[in-house]
Amino acid sequence: MRRAAQLYAGSSDAALKLDGELFAIDSTLIDLSLAIFPWARWQGTQAAVKLNVMLAVTHELPVFCTLVAGDVHDVNFLDEVSFEAGGYYTIDRGYVDYKRLYKIDQAGAWFVTRAKRNMSYYVVASHPVDKSGGVRSDQTIRLNGPKARRDYPGLLRRIHYYDNETQNHLVFLTNHFGLLALIIAAIYKRRWEIELFFRWIKQHLRLRGFFSNNRNGVAVQIWTALCAYLLVAIAQRQLALPGSLHRTLQIISISALEKVPLHQLVMKDDTRIDPLDTPIQLELNGF
Repeated sequence: MRRAAQLYAGSSDAALKLDGELFAIDSTLIDLSLAIFPWARWQGTQAAVKLNVMLAVTHELPVFCTLVAGDVHDVNFLDEVSFEAGGYYTIDRGYVDYKRLYKIDQAGAWFVTRAKRNMSYYVVASHPVDKSGGVRSDQTIRLNGPKARRDYPGLLRRIHYYDNETQNHLVFLTNHFGLLALIIAAIYKRRWEIELFFRWIKQHLRLRGFFSNNRNGVAVQIWTALCAYLLVAIAQRQLALPGSLHRTLQIISISALEKVPLHQLVMKDDTRIDPLDTPIQLELNGF
């Protein structure tokens, strides 16, 4: 992870033009069979382990991961993360814990998440918005209730946004008051990158079937899959391969036994070259 982070350091998200790196935090359950993995029971007759990941969104790189039991709540992962001053962290509504959000704020970092429906607050100030872009309101708020005020004593920004694509009303919560409301919405949308990351590693890096049924064997296979992902990312940058990281991973996954240099494997075929005129049947001489 450190080696990959060093190779990709310095490049930023051109679309959002943020002054810091954007990270997405989420978890995924890796399903197991309770009959084979009885130690992984987490809900009724189900068995699973949970992979927590902090993903550098711009580069599609995991920068911090933990593997825990399936019944461990997602929000506990925030206690293990070292937040980078000036960094942007987008998290799902399931991670909303005001005490932990205040820890991000005190670290000098920024968070973007969705507000809970039962959030109690009062409006300190309302700001003018351009409703043509989907933003319905932009407010500075303070939390109500003694516990919430104790956990997060500062001000928060509440943005009501209507997504025309999904026709959903979304309410965002952030501690950043300087960015445009549409940028805040765009930051949260980039959280989808970590969902694509989870989907890819499960489909292509053998996280659906395991070679060992003990706890350590499962952990070794998951960490090996992540190492494989990172090794391809390192090769992608060192060889200056064209296209996205997921494209390179896709090509390697179906061509793992090809005896072709990697940079040649991922290059696009030149369709301008005329095909060779190869006869369908060999000519027989001497008759």
